[in-house]
Amino acid sequence: MESTGLNRRMARWQILLSEFDIVYINQKAIKGSAIVDFLASQALEDYEPLDFDFPNEDLMCMATAEHDSQENHPWKLNFDGASNAVRNGIGAVLISPNGDHYPFTSKLDFDCTNNMVKYEACIMGIRAAIERKIKTLEVYGDSALVIYQLKGEWETRNLKLISYRKLVLKLTEEFDDITFRYLPRYENQMPNALATLASMIKVNKLEDMKPIQISIFETPAHCYNKEEKNGNHP
Repeated sequence: MESTGLNRRMARWQILLSEFDIVYINQKAIKGSAIVDFLASQALEDYEPLDFDFPNEDLMCMATAEHDSQENHPWKLNFDGASNAVRNGIGAVLISPNGDHYPFTSKLDFDCTNNMVKYEACIMGIRAAIERKIKTLEVYGDSALVIYQLKGEWETRNLKLISYRKLVLKLTEEFDDITFRYLPRYENQMPNALATLASMIKVNKLEDMKPIQISIFETPAHCYNKEEKNGNHP
């Protein structure tokens, strides 16, 4: 009975739809095997099933930060010597790749020429670098004679300086890479100040002198505050 009533209603719908040029077509059954065959014929070689597992769904973004390693960056050495009527002093500053400064200064208790003082300062700084197992070093000095003699561009005739040059070149064998560069005097102020200080002061040989610590104060330790007064008087 239900099938007969359904057929009557479908016939009535067809009559009503015919007025609007709408044709009703019964749906045909689709076998499940037909869908499987279609998907099999359209298979992809690099197909990968979707993974709906999001263990880090609370993360907004992931990025790789490249840190600038300082291991392969060279250290720098600035050296200078000071010779005056009182005595001779030498100064050197080792600068790490991240900018840390390590100052060294010594007073020379023997007579020497101005060029010997420069070599002494250079040797002191290089030996300090060797003690710290530094393998890559850039050496800067404001003595053109010493720098260009060590670079092999200037000839060395003074017997004393020849011995100094041989010693420096022997010390350079401890490094994987070492270069010598000339630096104007106004850019070599810290080693110059250390050398001048060492040459001027009197040092007691029996006393141990602690390393020099340099600080920068941006404000005075104490200042006077004056109250504002009325009138034109200062």
